[in-house]
Amino acid sequence: MRKFGSLFLISLISGATTLGGYKLFIENSSAESKLSIAPDNIARTVGFGAENIDFTVSAEKAVHTVVHVKNKTVYNVPSDPLMEFFYGYRGGQQQTQVGTGSGVIISKDGYIVTNNHVIQNATELEVTLNNNKTYKAKLIGTDSKMDIALLKIDANEDLPAATFGNSDQIKVGEWVLAVGNPYNLTSTVTAGIVSAKARDLSNQGIQSFIQTDAAVNPGNSGGALVNTRGELIGINTMISSPTGSYTGYSFAVPSNLARKIVEDLMEYGNVQRGVLGIEAGELNATVAKDRGISETTGVLVARVSKGTGAEKSGLKSGDIIKKLDDKNINTFADLTSYINTKRPNDDVRVSFIRDGKLMSTPVKLVKKELVNYDLKGLELEDLDANDKKRFRLSYGVKIKEVTNEDLTEYAEQLKGGIILKIDNVKATDIETVTRVLSKKNDNQKTQIEMLTNSGELLRFLL
Repeated sequence: MRKFGSLFLISLISGATTLGGYKLFIENSSAESKLSIAPDNIARTVGFGAENIDFTVSAEKAVHTVVHVKNKTVYNVPSDPLMEFFYGYRGGQQQTQVGTGSGVIISKDGYIVTNNHVIQNATELEVTLNNNKTYKAKLIGTDSKMDIALLKIDANEDLPAATFGNSDQIKVGEWVLAVGNPYNLTSTVTAGIVSAKARDLSNQGIQSFIQTDAAVNPGNSGGALVNTRGELIGINTMISSPTGSYTGYSFAVPSNLARKIVEDLMEYGNVQRGVLGIEAGELNATVAKDRGISETTGVLVARVSKGTGAEKSGLKSGDIIKKLDDKNINTFADLTSYINTKRPNDDVRVSFIRDGKLMSTPVKLVKKELVNYDLKGLELEDLDANDKKRFRLSYGVKIKEVTNEDLTEYAEQLKGGIILKIDNVKATDIETVTRVLSKKNDNQKTQIEMLTNSGELLRFLL
């Protein structure tokens, strides 16, 4: 009996171990399980000059994960009778344009992240590894707003993959390496420091780049920005230069944001964006003086959208957001950079100041597409693919409903129309519109440029 009991116990433990192993290794096939992610509790290298830091280890890790990306775009050359008659020029033919950039291997089975602008409009993609092996690549998905694209190659071996670091933990002044493969001559490495965080070059508060002075030139787009441990902390995306070549400023998409986009593309095929449900503006000394408040940093809530998590959690116009979870919020770019790493239905703890008191409340994010915005009696929503195709537009926001009594007689024309500009700023999406309007008082007029549902161009003041 005792022997039977022992055998039963051993069988039970073995069965549990097998089931646990199945759950861990077989069932766990999510996008996150494909990616290598560094723990947050690793000691940091600080307080040393470049001469005291060994860059060779991180460079050795990074160079093998960075690839050369070549895109081919085939397009039709329009015919021109005059050119054909005088110069023998023959139109109506196809021509091929070739572009190049870099990319980073992020999984052993061949997923590669690069910039959207590197592969945009490509009809054929080719990837060359650091060992000179070449593969055809398939486009999995893109996020044009954040300039990220995900590719996949099928190799007959495990590939060297980058380990994602936590970009929220990097500090200004920290040493970094920029790794790219611009000329298909194997990977190249340059060193610099983090010059700034949460840089918004659009002036719309929707970007949040890491700025570095590591030399990055055309062709390095899509390459890796790594820390001194060789962990991926950013995807190099652009330079700021009057000449088109490196002049001291380069920018990278933070790895936390890139990782979230990649996981969304792997699992859902598109990017899942959650929003707080507020229209807000950035605080500074001028705004603080105008509103009679002492705070000069943070995000000032202008309006709260109906039916959103912000409204349900009690956020109000005039609240000053100072922190999201454990992240300090000094600018609007700080806020958007953190929210962009979250998904709909995620909970975020918002710490804010109201009437001089620090308060806190959890807010459940809602899907961006479900949030409508009311512009003085015009209920707006972002354009979908069908609208863009119908109107032949790449940007704009759609008028979903007209509730302004003064516009009742024009409701038929306006409903279903597309707003193109707000005060001469392109209405690329609702975020842009709310950003422009958050800087205005309610009694100020707004200049609107729009297409009616019949395709007529209108300009008016609202």
